[in-house]
Amino acid sequence: MEGTIVKIISNLYTVKTSSGLYDCHARGKFRNDALTPLVGDKCIIDVENKYILELKPRENELTRPSISNVNLALIVTSVKKPNLSLNLLDKMISIITIKQITPILVFTKLDLLDKEEKKNIRLLMNYYKKIGYQVFTNQEVKKLFKVLKNKIVVVTGQTGAGKSTLINKMDKNLNLKTDEISESLGRGKHTTRHVELFQIKNFYLADTPGFSSLDFQDCSKEEIKNSFVEFKKYACPFKDCMHFKEQECLVKKAVEKEEILASRYQNYIDFIKNK
Repeated sequence: MEGTIVKIISNLYTVKTSSGLYDCHARGKFRNDALTPLVGDKCIIDVENKYILELKPRENELTRPSISNVNLALIVTSVKKPNLSLNLLDKMISIITIKQITPILVFTKLDLLDKEEKKNIRLLMNYYKKIGYQVFTNQEVKKLFKVLKNKIVVVTGQTGAGKSTLINKMDKNLNLKTDEISESLGRGKHTTRHVELFQIKNFYLADTPGFSSLDFQDCSKEEIKNSFVEFKKYACPFKDCMHFKEQECLVKKAVEKEEILASRYQNYIDFIKNK
């Protein structure tokens, strides 16, 4: 029977199938093949003997935290209290893109803005939409549900941005009291923390401790450059142009013409200079 690994504790793998949950062990051949089953893995199980027989090919894989086949990442971004951090937003977009996960932007706390501030935020949101990202506010949960259908989803964002509030809107039964999904599962700070998938309506939300601390450690400068999707529109004279010190760089000219958001370009420069 085919299923998805939704939880791992020690050497016991909980697999969700169309007929229910099964706690299974992994066959020894996985160890021999240096293959470790992960939460999110699609697999074939022996229902009678409670064994995982086969792992299906993965779409992607994260090591911190350990999870596979993540489809979407909700980047929850506060516009006030805490103030908007475009550097953090662009950093998360880039890393998530490099990890072959689709970023979805969710802006929160627009109700705290005055008229002029709200106008500027709407312009910013429209820019991200224009370059190809799906952008929502935390008041558009019904629209979000359509995007999240049948997906494995992770949530990230700055502390205090409203991740818990957003998740509670998706499923009131979770009743999160902190910004950590783990708290809803009854795991305190001193207990063993593990990755787990839990179902909300018709999608899976991943409890991923540590996901918000992703960094560029395993990313190359080339990967960072390629993660800025709007740069690809400009065919610079040099194929290996890094859009930094090159004289005839069309990306730099696009920034001067305000075709590319200045903050995006500056964040890009900060990221590659600090590699």
